[in-house]
Amino acid sequence: MVDFKSVKIPDLDGRNVLITGASTGIGAACAKAFAAQGARVAVHYNSSAEAAKAVAAEIEQAGGHAALVKADFSVSSEVRRAVEEAADSLGGLDGLINNAGGMVKRVNYEDATDADYDAIMDLNARSVVAATRAAIPYMKEKGGFIVNTSSIAGRNGASGGAGLYGSSKAFVSNVTRGMAKELIAYNIRVNAVAPGVILTPFQERYTKPEQLDAMLATIPQGRHGVAEDCVGAYLFLASGMLSGYMIGQVLEVNGGQLMP
Repeated sequence: MVDFKSVKIPDLDGRNVLITGASTGIGAACAKAFAAQGARVAVHYNSSAEAAKAVAAEIEQAGGHAALVKADFSVSSEVRRAVEEAADSLGGLDGLINNAGGMVKRVNYEDATDADYDAIMDLNARSVVAATRAAIPYMKEKGGFIVNTSSIAGRNGASGGAGLYGSSKAFVSNVTRGMAKELIAYNIRVNAVAPGVILTPFQERYTKPEQLDAMLATIPQGRHGVAEDCVGAYLFLASGMLSGYMIGQVLEVNGGQLMP
């Protein structure tokens, strides 16, 4: 696994970055990696307060800067407040990693209620729009970057009651393209990362061992991913030095499970 402290991406040094859903999993790994590049990081969380504090403490102990921001990202007003608090704490905002989300529950389409739909779409889809809208004023003058977290489920339709979640992530992939076209006028580059089967608390919460085994059989690389496998894609898309002519792209990180 890459030691991101040994990798230096100069144009990320000193940047102010809000990473949503950063208490565990991919978000936590990104928070540590961006901080290792010298970025000032706002670590957003909702219910996992102790985990978020541990992430921030690790960053601070390594000589970095981390601010904690608590908010329920299924509520648009909370999303706006979180972005504003992050910008105030960091002294501005140069980047946004829209990573907050979750399956909420597994439910088949025939059994899904309007409440199920609202809960899943609000958390995974509406939050991306709300956070981006709130972040734009901070980035308009000097430009910046936004990297959204989509999913392999947004391409393959998902299964086992995860269809609504997959549909919300398909929204994220497409809204990435629409945002990229609009926001490049302000020199704000928008892209996305679509992880495959990554062993994080997300999988522990929603996926049974036998389901993970079945998924493993479809991955040519022969292993499930871990959060750190995804971090390089986020750093790459955040850096204008490395990906300055890329907008509206969705990078698939899935061990070959899906090769579009």
